[in-house]
Amino acid sequence: MSKEAKPADLRLKTPDELQGLLLALRKTQFNLRFQRATGQNEGVSQVKQVRRDIARVKTIMAQKKTSSAVAV
Repeated sequence: MSKEAKPADLRLKTPDELQGLLLALRKTQFNLRFQRATGQNEGVSQVKQVRRDIARVKTIMAQKKTSSAVAV
């Protein structure tokens, strides 16, 4: 993910879409860590951005889970 994930955009996604996005972000994070370990990483700020995007997605997922539990 090259640009920052906006919370408003994430709230519009379904839980399955959020899960898929989280999986893709974790794969990106793994690849960036692997690049850093082998000395190929050029975009150091990208690691920080992906980490924050993962946190955003997980936060939105938790909010959706608690709001659906309250609604039931």
